[in-house]
Amino acid sequence: MTDGETVTLAYKRTGSGPALVFLHGYLGSSDMWRRQLALYSGRFDVVAPDLAGFGGSAHLPGPDRIAHHAESVLALLQRLGIARFTVVGHSMGGMIAQQLAAVAGERIDRLVLYGTGPGGGLAGRFESTAVSRRRLETDGVAATARHIAATWFVDGERAPDFPMCAAIGASASLQAAIASTYAWEHWDIRHALGSFRMPALVLWGERDRSIGWHQCEQLWRGIPRSSLAVCPQCAHNVHLERPELFDLLVSDFVATAR
Repeated sequence: MTDGETVTLAYKRTGSGPALVFLHGYLGSSDMWRRQLALYSGRFDVVAPDLAGFGGSAHLPGPDRIAHHAESVLALLQRLGIARFTVVGHSMGGMIAQQLAAVAGERIDRLVLYGTGPGGGLAGRFESTAVSRRRLETDGVAATARHIAATWFVDGERAPDFPMCAAIGASASLQAAIASTYAWEHWDIRHALGSFRMPALVLWGERDRSIGWHQCEQLWRGIPRSSLAVCPQCAHNVHLERPELFDLLVSDFVATAR
């Protein structure tokens, strides 16, 4: 994808009311938000895109810049007639949510940054992005997706939702899976956090092996109107490991969204 180029993302949409957008993470898809699509549809117009190169958008070229992912999400929301929205971004989706806050913050009512950081490298990740790239090139997407998805849960491959996550990850294109690792490396938004004016919730699992506490803390301390929720005995996928806790926290936070 080049500067200014946008693509038509696949998406799921349900419900009515104020717009609530869920952005999935690396090797994910909108299918990971099935519970939230059902739960919030009674109060919100819920939209869950499949990012370019993933899920229902796996046929699209995957950007190697977070900014280009954000452009595609904004283009989708424009086509759907959504002017204002609350956004929940998980992992890489949380990076995209931060990019949206930087370039279109006046349109965002509330911001949930979940299992994510502001860039500047992912020191402390269970393995470096370079190692993940080599796995993709030598082992392929499916095997790498299984390896990575196991780190998203405290119980690893024994977690009930591990098979779903591994299968969703396997559906990503090799090109997008590799491009995303460069997107993280080239992106850093720490300089802009102080300009975010919307209320923000920073949500993190205390045993997250993808995003370390330092990344989480930078968001919490850097965004002026931020609150922090640390979820005990959870890893990277809190919304699947402890869905009741996740939805209680998010529901309370978004309840006052416009």
